[in-house]
Amino acid sequence: MNQLFDFLPIALFVAVFFLSDIFYATAALMVGVTAQVVIYKLLGKKISKELMITFWASILFGSLTLIFRNETFIQWKPTIVNWLFCLSLIGSHFVGQQNLLQRLLGHQLSLTEEIWVKLNFGWAFGFFFAGALNLWVAFNFSMEVWVSYKLIGGFGLTLLYIVITLAYLASKGFMNDEAMAPSATAPDIGPATSGNPAEKPVEPN
Repeated sequence: MNQLFDFLPIALFVAVFFLSDIFYATAALMVGVTAQVVIYKLLGKKISKELMITFWASILFGSLTLIFRNETFIQWKPTIVNWLFCLSLIGSHFVGQQNLLQRLLGHQLSLTEEIWVKLNFGWAFGFFFAGALNLWVAFNFSMEVWVSYKLIGGFGLTLLYIVITLAYLASKGFMNDEAMAPSATAPDIGPATSGNPAEKPVEPN
């Protein structure tokens, strides 16, 4: 349910674009992410760092797009967000006893340190690739193609990354009941994940 709710601002952005133009769509995106944060607050739900990064990036790049009437800013936004997630994953490898992916999913999966490191860097590369792919689509195709890609690209890449992750874990023998058992030592960070061990910390934008 949370994943569907998080998808709504993007769906609103795409719908308004095809009904009007990129500037109205940008304004709609800003309204959508703001409403998303407000609703989480009103419901007393924890707002993840990933959502806050997405919120502030949308407000910043959306404002620049509207002020300068230049759609390049909003086209860069998904890349900046994805690359920030990439840097966060890489940085977490060098800070603290557990990397970011292990802190997010360590209470759901019991894996070796080597596997956690490989998964963490694998997802970091995935976010870097998502950011680079966004730029390639944005500046080599029409605005209509980029907006359509924005609607399905993040979901498609997320599904692909999950399949690759599960296939890798299965090949290493980590998809049995013992590996899927909750870890007694891993921290519980709250509702940043939905409880599905296959889910990622955040969807590529």
